[in-house]
Amino acid sequence: MAQNFDNIVIGGGHNGLICAAYLARSGRKVLVLEAADRLGGTAATRQFAPGYRASCAHLLHLMPRALIEELNLAQHGLALAASSMPTTALSLVGKPLRLDAIGPGSIADHSSADAASYPAFRARLARFAAALQPIMAGKAPRLGSDGWSDRLALLGMGWRVRKLGRADMRELLRILGMNIYDLLEDQFESPLLKGALGFDAVLGSNFGPRSPGTVLTWIYRLAAEAGAGDTGLAQPVGGMGALADAVAKAAEAAGATIRTGAKVDRILIENDRASGVRLVSGEVIAAGSVISNADPRSTFLKLLGAEYLDTGFVRRVQHMRARGLVAKLHLALDDLPDFTGVDKAALGGRLLIAPTLDYLERAYNPSKYREFSESPALEITLPTVNDPGLAPPGKHVLSAIIQYAPYTLDAGWDTGRDALAERAIATIERYAPGLRSVISARELLSPVDIEREFNLTGGHWHHAELAFDQFMMVRPVPGAAQYQTPVAGLYLCGAGCHPGGGVMGSAGRNAARQVLKQAA
Repeated sequence: MAQNFDNIVIGGGHNGLICAAYLARSGRKVLVLEAADRLGGTAATRQFAPGYRASCAHLLHLMPRALIEELNLAQHGLALAASSMPTTALSLVGKPLRLDAIGPGSIADHSSADAASYPAFRARLARFAAALQPIMAGKAPRLGSDGWSDRLALLGMGWRVRKLGRADMRELLRILGMNIYDLLEDQFESPLLKGALGFDAVLGSNFGPRSPGTVLTWIYRLAAEAGAGDTGLAQPVGGMGALADAVAKAAEAAGATIRTGAKVDRILIENDRASGVRLVSGEVIAAGSVISNADPRSTFLKLLGAEYLDTGFVRRVQHMRARGLVAKLHLALDDLPDFTGVDKAALGGRLLIAPTLDYLERAYNPSKYREFSESPALEITLPTVNDPGLAPPGKHVLSAIIQYAPYTLDAGWDTGRDALAERAIATIERYAPGLRSVISARELLSPVDIEREFNLTGGHWHHAELAFDQFMMVRPVPGAAQYQTPVAGLYLCGAGCHPGGGVMGSAGRNAARQVLKQAA
């Protein structure tokens, strides 16, 4: 094989494109291979009904501002249709509760005590998030390592926590392993406020609010948001796919080559080192190293093959928890729905159906038995309020994340898909009377559909569950936790790596830095 490229990146999702952009900017000859006909993965803007478009991942709020500026994404077409979007917790009794990006919103309408205590509570969490945020900007230190870089990284982590001061440090260590239910019950009295905050702690996970470690997942989300700056919840013009397009243009401007419709069949090994790839078409492409944006299971067990790995490592990969528990609903609407008590300005933000922590827990419980809830929890956006071009003139799109939808459904998804869509629509219509009368088309993506549509094993948006045993220096598994793998020349750059999932991009940037460091 002729060595045509310095680096091949498998997968044109946002992390793969970001990794390619940084490598190309360093002068590397880079090739990105995407199996689908479009870039972006779950962040792609796709047509789900004639004239109606939506993204599976529908909000931008985790990507570091430094990354956006380094890649000059605004110059490559990234523009925001909305930023600092408010969150509104919907209610069937009384007023909805609004949380603004920079303030407590309407908490006082529900509890004067909560309105008084919320700012201090958020300020303390912001300090925790700021202390943890730098961890996301680099590789997690290797446990048990004698290397000075790993020792210094661990010392840095400890020093940032110690700098919080004695009271904050003790509080952080006290709550980090807690469940979000107990923490919020101790802090607040408003059910709507507790439900809204608890939803963010379990969003996209296999946890309910009573699950241990959900405070960790919440603070981790807040740490990522801290790195994103003051834009808050944001919506790109053209949907999230516009972000992927901007990153792709940045990569190409730096010299990277991007191919769509180029599915990789096998990672090739020569002299115990990754030496290139073979496509399903039979084409062979050589490279000095291969970086996989595919999920870890696909990378190691399908693209590489267990024969190149030791038995213990293969077992860890096989036992990695990566089964999705979230479905996505898209509705094509003839008119804008009327949510009870919600003004039109708030319809351009995020709407939550999670009225209490107990509601969230009851929505979660059936998933343990391979069923979904009669009353699911939902995160809803109406992207056409901010960006009318996503639908025909005068029409609208409703995009909703449904918690919880088990990957393995007892009834099977062939029949369960419509049943869950009906339940989700019925649940939304309780808060938006008359919704059904304006629906012209719908699409529900179960975890199985997400797996098939986006080549994502288990249909898990984060590629691997974010939990203590799959977190930071042990993510996704020991032996592949610093973007390097047991095979020389093979790296990971996807959401299964540290710091995790969401449209963040830190994994792609961190992986590129590791590849360049190893080559130096």
